[in-house]
Amino acid sequence: MSRISLRAAAVLAMLAAGTLGHQPARADKPAMHAPEAQDFVHGSPDDPSDAWAIAAGGRIYDSWWDALDRPAPTETHPSYPATGKVSGKNSWRCKECHGWDYKGRNGRYATGSHATGIPGIDGAAGRDPQAIAKLLRAPLHGYTSEMISDVQLMNVAKFVSRGQHDIADVIDATSGKPKGDTERGKALFQTICAACHGFDGRLLNWGSADAPAYIGTEASKLPDEVFHKIRSSHPGAAMVNLRALPLKDAIDVLTYAATLPVK
Repeated sequence: MSRISLRAAAVLAMLAAGTLGHQPARADKPAMHAPEAQDFVHGSPDDPSDAWAIAAGGRIYDSWWDALDRPAPTETHPSYPATGKVSGKNSWRCKECHGWDYKGRNGRYATGSHATGIPGIDGAAGRDPQAIAKLLRAPLHGYTSEMISDVQLMNVAKFVSRGQHDIADVIDATSGKPKGDTERGKALFQTICAACHGFDGRLLNWGSADAPAYIGTEASKLPDEVFHKIRSSHPGAAMVNLRALPLKDAIDVLTYAATLPVK
């Protein structure tokens, strides 16, 4: 059996046993990575590159408690609209109001279960990160230093200022499909992403045996969310990201991922 096949078999065995990524990093929440990956997932380099900081900010934007290994909030965010559909910790996620496309009420979250009527962060692109961080500390957002430290908050501010992308460059507005080069995306996926997802994208399953959620499933159904994670990683997981590579690389990977099996 090849080394890749042995690794795949081991991962599948752990998935079947329910042990993959379930070593606890905190008493209140299991981790999505092995203990030896803790520093990669929740630590930081001694001399962080700008690309690393922006990707770290993108993970905090996704789910800050998972990204930072902190206890999740239990109460609904005081600024979350009463007309909103979520409550508790999810109301504290930046993406819950501002969206995966960063457009808030002017994007995909204009309607549906995530609609809040709140503007996006796209208007803050290019602004001074210090000013953005100050807004995140203000009562409207209410992120305390116990939740997100000053250094970590600056990573979020850098992401808001310099890490956004225009979803119109990524996904076709009419078809909803990614706009990249499938063949080029195949080469990138097979040489990078397949190490964890497998060549057919079915090595990791976030769903169940009856209702699987593979990378192909997610990329077809939620391309904007998957694209954000390709660029910033999934918070709390030992996942590579393509933040330091050209934007086109991530678009091409998403385009190929959307062609992979959904079940």
